Amino acid sequence: MLRSLLTAAILAIGFALIAGTPASAGTVLISADEAKLPPPKGAVGVATRGITRGPKVAYIGAADATKSPMRLQLKFESFGGAKIDTDSLKVTYVKTPAVDLTPRLKPFVKSDGIDMPDAELPAGDHLIRVDVKDSDGRVATTSFTLKIAP
Repeated sequence: MLRSLLTAAILAIGFALIAGTPASAGTVLISADEAKLPPPKGAVGVATRGITRGPKVAYIGAADATKSPMRLQLKFESFGGAKIDTDSLKVTYVKTPAVDLTPRLKPFVKSDGIDMPDAELPAGDHLIRVDVKDSDGRVATTSFTLKIAP
């Protein structure tokens, strides 16, 4: 009798804890408040050059709108025996003022890119800028827009 009451109490507590725990849909990359910030005034500068041995950063993802949470993947490529300097990585949400997303992405950074499996973003278009250097000091800069469907 005591054992069955104790078992029932433990189960009830367990179910209460599970029911009271909010489900986590993903890792917040951009908050709703950050998405409400105004866009920058004027054109957004992106370094573009001719042929270079500098590193490349490529966004791997759909050009069409996707649902949140989404998988955010970037691929880094270096040339001429240089290595990507992941400590130089800077990821910026292009708003006024700019929002540094680098600390949020650091756990997902590897030498060949970024792979964030559950990036949480509000609906809308989000302009992201990525800057990274290689071990020879050459810089790569790229910008892309994440389109999130409501």
